[in-house]
Amino acid sequence: MPAYILDFLPPSSESLFSQISDLHRIKDWTPEWPGLFGGFADPIDWLALVLMPVIFVLGARKIQIAHMEYPHWRNIDRTALFLGRVTMILILAMASVMLYEVFLRYIFENPTLWANELTLWIAGYVFLFSGLYAMQQRCHIRIFLFYDLVPRWLQHVFDVISTALLVMFTFFLVYGAFYQVFYIKFYKWEMFGTAFDPPIPATVQPMIHIVFVLIAIQAVLNLIADWNLEPEKHGIAADVDEDDLAAIKRGIGEA
Repeated sequence: MPAYILDFLPPSSESLFSQISDLHRIKDWTPEWPGLFGGFADPIDWLALVLMPVIFVLGARKIQIAHMEYPHWRNIDRTALFLGRVTMILILAMASVMLYEVFLRYIFENPTLWANELTLWIAGYVFLFSGLYAMQQRCHIRIFLFYDLVPRWLQHVFDVISTALLVMFTFFLVYGAFYQVFYIKFYKWEMFGTAFDPPIPATVQPMIHIVFVLIAIQAVLNLIADWNLEPEKHGIAADVDEDDLAAIKRGIGEA
């Protein structure tokens, strides 16, 4: 990422430019490779820049909905659904890193310097993307005790108020911390300050704001998509999965 900053948005300050360029040379995986087009980004950087949107578009287009997922999805929900799949892969990657660290630490007594920070880094994205996916799936915790007692038009009012509050919170969150997060943390590419020294502050903090914006947009999309749907029934009986109940009955009968 420092290579992209230096090529596309180079700092006007010579000291900051020198600081980021030195950081790029230290942290780059291929510092000996020359940059393309006279810049800092080498072929791997440009390949990653091209492949990321291609993978995102192809992944979103090939989404297959599982039977336990929210059935009333629309094409505009593909972003949240794709990031939900990415989250599942990240959970597997995080568990693999933790297992590898435990194996090295307790079997060979030779722990790594990077497993803890890498796990923390991945976990940050897991929590963020899970929030967006949960919003699309309508599976955040809600209390329906009073909501189910009122007529449908008043339920719409409650839905509008809750969505407006979320949008308002997101606006003030991004507005209040934009300079701190996107300039001091991201643009200056702040590192974590450990032996592994990953750019957790420079990547996770801006992603918090980006995902909050996506969650707010998804909340508005949910409000529009669910406006004319029949209200859901809540309660113990409504939470029972008929397939699971039938499987239990078959198991009891076979026993």
